[in-house]
Amino acid sequence: MVTLRFDDQVAVITGAGGGLGEQYALLLASRGARVVVNDIGGSVTGAGSDAEAAASVVDKIRRHGGQAVADTHSVTSPEGGQAIIDTARRTWGRIDIVVNNAGIVGDAPFADMTADRFEPLLDVHLRGAFHVTRPAWKAMCERQYGRVVNTCSAAGILGAENMSNYGAAKTGLIGLTRVLAAEGAAHNIKVNAIAPVAATRMLIHSIDDAGQQDDPTAQAILEDLAAQYLRKLDPALVAPVVAFLAHPDCPVTGEIYTAGAGHVSRFFVGRTRGFRSPTLSLEQVRDHLTEIRDQTAYTVPSGPADEMAELFAAITDN
Repeated sequence: MVTLRFDDQVAVITGAGGGLGEQYALLLASRGARVVVNDIGGSVTGAGSDAEAAASVVDKIRRHGGQAVADTHSVTSPEGGQAIIDTARRTWGRIDIVVNNAGIVGDAPFADMTADRFEPLLDVHLRGAFHVTRPAWKAMCERQYGRVVNTCSAAGILGAENMSNYGAAKTGLIGLTRVLAAEGAAHNIKVNAIAPVAATRMLIHSIDDAGQQDDPTAQAILEDLAAQYLRKLDPALVAPVVAFLAHPDCPVTGEIYTAGAGHVSRFFVGRTRGFRSPTLSLEQVRDHLTEIRDQTAYTVPSGPADEMAELFAAITDN
């Protein structure tokens, strides 16, 4: 078996001061990558800062013979994103990999979802990925090589109560991933997304925020089940998927993978065969809804051109 390595490559990992990002940094560094460990060291909701978070991970990497530098710039501004990439290029002269992992949470019912709660999550998750990836993109295009891994979530793909801010930001990253994959194809830049399931501060915060049971016995059972479940969700078991998507041998682009507890699978957008009428009416949509929604013989278009081709084929068939 050929061991996959990242010798001489430089990776920037945001939000790498703990949790998933720390595991990504440790694994890539153990396989030869030189890693920029970016983290402001804030709370799970984005409050405060602590430079020790990034420094601690760098120390771990160096103790095991790896190469890493700490970076505490925020991803929430163009200047911060540029500074993060500048740290990589100033230290090692190149940038090969960007893993957009930084994130915060701020759950609330949509009726209570104010702009003050909504915007910070867009700033960190979606705009943050843009701010960091854009300066790296220019360097990758010049070298005709790059790997970008974005972080989305089932909370956006499938929907989850009280997470309109988080879900909107994470699903926005799917669109960014797909577009960058299309644009990067000519430059040997592959862009994919990971939807991780792991026992991180954010997951535990969301579970705790879901509220307590009125019945103490029921609460105890719930906590015991949660503990058993969380023990299986080691963040280190997500890291190999991210590392593969960041590796030169990765053959895919524009795809979404979900990983947790050692299990890996792919999310995708499918298109049903549907129903067509040259004189489509409101009532026909009602009467043929089962046919429209029927998932038998669905397809997975690779992009808008494929989707349009299927539409034109349906028109021709009728």
